[in-house]
Amino acid sequence: MAATSLKLPDKLKRRIETLAASVNKTPHAFMIDALAREAERMELRARFAADAARAESQALTSGRSIALESAFDYLEARVAGRKVRRPRARRWRVSK
Repeated sequence: MAATSLKLPDKLKRRIETLAASVNKTPHAFMIDALAREAERMELRARFAADAARAESQALTSGRSIALESAFDYLEARVAGRKVRRPRARRWRVSK
């Protein structure tokens, strides 16, 4: 494991110590967990942005997409546990 030195403002260090103690962790373990969560969050956001860019490119290339309202209706039904058909992509035209 690599060692890294991290200089923290006194106020932040006290906050971390208090929070770590409240969950029975050392400040070190608390910071490792916080950094791991933030790294995961940023990686997830980057994957989401890449997926969105790919989807936009496909829609522009194919001229087909799923209406937002249809997508929301489908997702709401799935979350509610109902079996529903996936919405179909429809042709659209670019606004001028």
